[in-house]
Amino acid sequence: MMHPKNISILDYTYELPAERIALHPLAERDASKILVYKESEIKEDRYKQVHQYLPSESLLIFNNTKVIRARVLFQKSTGGVIEIFLLEPYQLDHVTALAAQGKTKWKCMIGGASKWKEKSLELRTNSLELRASLAEKLPDAYVVEFSWTPELSFAEVLEKAGNIPLPPYIKRKPGEEDANRYQTIYARDEGSVAAPTAGLHFTEEIFSQLAEKNIKKDFVTLHVGAGTFKPVKASTMEGHEMHAEWMEVNTAMIEQLLQQAGKPVVAVGTTSLRTLESVYWMGVKTILEPNIKQLQLGQWEVYEKPLVQSLFSVSESLNSLLAWLRKQKREKLFTQSQILIAPGYRFRITDALLTNFHQPQSTLLLLVAAAVGGDWRSIYDYAMKHEFRFLSYGDGSLLFFNK
Repeated sequence: MMHPKNISILDYTYELPAERIALHPLAERDASKILVYKESEIKEDRYKQVHQYLPSESLLIFNNTKVIRARVLFQKSTGGVIEIFLLEPYQLDHVTALAAQGKTKWKCMIGGASKWKEKSLELRTNSLELRASLAEKLPDAYVVEFSWTPELSFAEVLEKAGNIPLPPYIKRKPGEEDANRYQTIYARDEGSVAAPTAGLHFTEEIFSQLAEKNIKKDFVTLHVGAGTFKPVKASTMEGHEMHAEWMEVNTAMIEQLLQQAGKPVVAVGTTSLRTLESVYWMGVKTILEPNIKQLQLGQWEVYEKPLVQSLFSVSESLNSLLAWLRKQKREKLFTQSQILIAPGYRFRITDALLTNFHQPQSTLLLLVAAAVGGDWRSIYDYAMKHEFRFLSYGDGSLLFFNK
């Protein structure tokens, strides 16, 4: 089988007219359409009926990350605007960085960086004075030091000074609706600069219907970075660097996965899926190297020795990971994963995926193709012909994997 490094991204493209990109959410979260793909057959319905298509005793895994107001606009004395887009904390975890008072450093993208001549930029409101100064230039970003008064946490500062970070393809200013609708109803742990959009469709009514059908749910945390929108510019995937994302999984969730053996596991969103599959490989690493100190997952590791040769079952992997965590006296796995899931990948934990429709020539489309093979084209053709809405605020799909 071809190594994903050799995949040509031009083989994963389709025509996406601008008018098919959803610029606003529907009035009701669960009114979106859903495409259901199973064994090469396609059906469509409304999201509020999703329970009808999920087997009883399934386990749905959601990403409970919460989107922060990551876009901060500083107006210069000359009238020009410099936009600072926060990517992730610099050399700190999200909890510590967002709780910081008075000062913190973040990796950022800067719109209009060449116009930034001053030592620092200032943003003043009635209740806040915020300064930003350039601390360091990295190959792919800037390190910006923020300082402020009065004594507030940085999370509170962003609530006052930041804007909702709508994706770059939603070409409008964020409005009041976005503060609520570009957030899942179960969002809890702050840190994402993009929403895990598959979860935007879920309502309390859907959760009730799932519970009645004995469908369980659990949560992981993966903070979505702006890299999720990073276009693949290289001709083959070998030239594309996958973004690393912070993930957090507690031991109770790993135990829940063990109890789910033989029953369907459904990832709600590509971020949940990448987290689940990363958990399997982290467990394999603890089998191969029981005394490993730090668990991380690189972009290509799962396709290369020694991981690709491992034949460990899910239960062997998860039990080993739990034993490693106990030995480390940890209640949760908190680490980074850079996993790239593309055609050629064999899914270990996940059996189905709930997801929106993704951009042409994107790593997210490669993930869908890994799950359903060449049928991704017929799925996207169907969605295009049947007036589905695309991307973050668009409609969804339930894809059962061709394993």
